[in-house]
Amino acid sequence: MARVICIANQKGGVGKTTTTVNLAASLTTLSKRVLIIDLDPQGNASSGLGIKRHENHENNIYQVLIGEKTIQEATQNTQVEGLKIVPANPDLVGAEIELVDMSQREYRLKNAIALVANQYDFVLIDCPPSLGLLTVNALSGANTFLVPLQCEYYALEGLSQLLNTAGLIKKSLNPELKIEGIVLTMFDQRNNLSHQVVSEIRTHFGDKVFESVIPRNVRLSEAPSHGQTIIEYDSKSPGAKAYKELARELVERSAPKQRTQNQQVQQQSAPQQAQTQSNTETSLETPIAREPEANV
Repeated sequence: MARVICIANQKGGVGKTTTTVNLAASLTTLSKRVLIIDLDPQGNASSGLGIKRHENHENNIYQVLIGEKTIQEATQNTQVEGLKIVPANPDLVGAEIELVDMSQREYRLKNAIALVANQYDFVLIDCPPSLGLLTVNALSGANTFLVPLQCEYYALEGLSQLLNTAGLIKKSLNPELKIEGIVLTMFDQRNNLSHQVVSEIRTHFGDKVFESVIPRNVRLSEAPSHGQTIIEYDSKSPGAKAYKELARELVERSAPKQRTQNQQVQQQSAPQQAQTQSNTETSLETPIAREPEANV
């Protein structure tokens, strides 16, 4: 069963798309099957993987959300082996308006992902820089959310708003939602402010902050213009090495959680242990459901 991770931050320019694309590519180097869902109308994750706009005019995430296509029909292969994508389309701009009157509008994406969850190890959702209905769909359909945080002062100001929104969604729409972690991006070794931001974030959030820090790197900026991930473009660059390390760290963090999910599935498939199953599910779910909003 895939681990669904929403890459979210309502502030633009913090490295959401760069992290989504390059983390996904790095996960494939660890033999993981990965699906990217490009939920940003700008479609940068799609173009960054070499998907042209004319190639996704009919099959894209917009068509999936409004129910005209299945997620299987909208999924496309990429140049990276083991990595597929459901591309975005400019029509996605109007999706929030169209979704307002639809039934289960907050769960459209979750229901779509459920159809293919067993085909992948990870599903990464690239969110738009807002906290609108598209991002709500992503958070409602995800197991966890990952926050790319630029190593600059202004990036800190929007973090509390995102965490509050996630807390509300956890309370009302997705009780299982948890924070996967914070990824520090655009770190400049020469800048004292970058070091101060890193120190402050680590002090406040502790082990929720990934050890891997993504540096400012020219090669990371160049790769999308060639329709490539950093792994394809320059696998020996500091940016590529940082994302590979982040991927390894993510897999290590996910392993215990994945074993718990597998145990639940095995218990549900054993009718003769129905009562034991019920008790086990209660012990696994109750602590999560009772977590305070601040601990998402």
